[in-house]
Amino acid sequence: MKYRVIDFFCGGGGFSEGFRQMGFEIIYGYDKWLPAVNTFNYNFNLECEKTDISKFYYNIDLIEALPDTEVIIGSPPCVSFSSSNKSGGADKSLGILLTKSFLRIIAVKKHQPASILKGWFMENVANSIKYLQDTYSFEDLNLTEWAENNGFESSSVAINIKGNYAILNASDYGSLQARKRAICGEFISFNKFIIPKKLTHQGRRLSELFDRFPTPFTSNQSLIVRDPNYKELKLKVTSITDHFYDTGLYQTEWMQSKFLKTSHPYMGKMSFPENTSKPSRTITATKIANSRESIVYKSEINRLGNGEYRLPTVREAAIIMGFPINYQFVGGESTKWRLIGNAVCCAVSRALAKEILISEQIPIPEIKLPETRKDCLINNLNDFQVKVFNSPPRKKSNARFRRHMFKDGNLTVTLTNYNFTDTKKTVDGNWYTSIQYGTGAGFPVQQLNEKDFKKTEQLINKVKLNNRDLLLYELENIISNITCATSMQNAYENSNGLSDKINPITILENGRILIQKYTVSSELITNSNGDIFLYKSKIPVNQLFAVFFFLRICIKVNKK
Repeated sequence: MKYRVIDFFCGGGGFSEGFRQMGFEIIYGYDKWLPAVNTFNYNFNLECEKTDISKFYYNIDLIEALPDTEVIIGSPPCVSFSSSNKSGGADKSLGILLTKSFLRIIAVKKHQPASILKGWFMENVANSIKYLQDTYSFEDLNLTEWAENNGFESSSVAINIKGNYAILNASDYGSLQARKRAICGEFISFNKFIIPKKLTHQGRRLSELFDRFPTPFTSNQSLIVRDPNYKELKLKVTSITDHFYDTGLYQTEWMQSKFLKTSHPYMGKMSFPENTSKPSRTITATKIANSRESIVYKSEINRLGNGEYRLPTVREAAIIMGFPINYQFVGGESTKWRLIGNAVCCAVSRALAKEILISEQIPIPEIKLPETRKDCLINNLNDFQVKVFNSPPRKKSNARFRRHMFKDGNLTVTLTNYNFTDTKKTVDGNWYTSIQYGTGAGFPVQQLNEKDFKKTEQLINKVKLNNRDLLLYELENIISNITCATSMQNAYENSNGLSDKINPITILENGRILIQKYTVSSELITNSNGDIFLYKSKIPVNQLFAVFFFLRICIKVNKK
């Protein structure tokens, strides 16, 4: 007899897929998002209906009408618990309600007469643990009446969380990505959670994906492709969906991502493009092009500027999450990406399923993969076209600009289109230069103005640099293309690329290259009287030239 599974907040089905691979029977999935339900039905040959799981918190009849199964799994929406959501300040009430709805179901199915439950598991972001109680009584889960009718004190413990959870990293279980998630649950026969045994201590390499899977630009139609995760699964290249399309980025997008990864004002340095000698970073629910969290690859097409780098394809993201290459997702590209990024990594769910079998002394089977279906419900993204970069992303009107050229320790010299000391940071039509002496609250910020320029010139004259005058001349040459603050703002909001000489990103990048060419970053100059840098006695020469360059820009464009 197969152990049966029901999956709450089933999404694209990653949690269920890992259990199916270990021989469990998936009998139903619950979700209120229609693309998730359609995707789940397609891959598990079911007829599930869209369901609002919060209703289970208020209606005991809905819970008692659920089929009895040996395993219950669930992954309540994590967005409100994520530390990246509004810097962790998002409203947690909905996430807490949905979590309690799930735990209420578990409490009834675990404590009901003649329960057959063998295990239950709940997955969420690691940060969610802070918002869970150590224990939940029947009363906490709105089960007072049910408890009394079934011989329990309403105040007695229905679900114990403390000690029954762990933060698992998918890379420890054979996944191609480093993805840390909290798993709560119980193996009923042991009355506790057991951490599955790790498969590896180092993790797989992202390079395995590129070594074992064709590029999005492959033209060999006769190629037979072996799944990078499941060697026994092979498909004709023509049967692979959602991969053969161009995900190339506009130069303005990948340059922004590169800057935030390699020179973020207050966060550490990240690889750009991705470091393929390590596991992939976490696949997120949103396909992001120009942020620090973007996953960016060097394009296989030899292009410079637009298209030089690209995002993962939907199929690559699915492989990284552990979905077999014949698993399908219903919807457009952003919908498919969300289904994948919100999923539970198949390697982790498979490890939990395996541990259930071990706890019940059932032999571990060979991994069972889904059959490849010939019908085509899905919207295949393959177009086999090279992208034409004729529709660049536009920034909203009065978009804020903040950028520096060099970061020495915590010292940065910054060009902005708002006064840095203004709490509202309102774009007011002027450009500003400021110095930050650290990050976060309590560190000093020095706002510079036109009167500081003469002091900057005087200090630069003390710099012993053979090509000092040539550097100043070439910096002025860059500035000569700028006419006014408005034109620079418009170029920032509407530029098609970095060939636009009045785009402030282009201006700063060209200035950075020049300053690095003529100066040594480790060279310091004494700022004896705090002439410019009020809180530093010795300053890097390149930062001094950054102040000069930025102040010259501001003086020119802010002229009334």
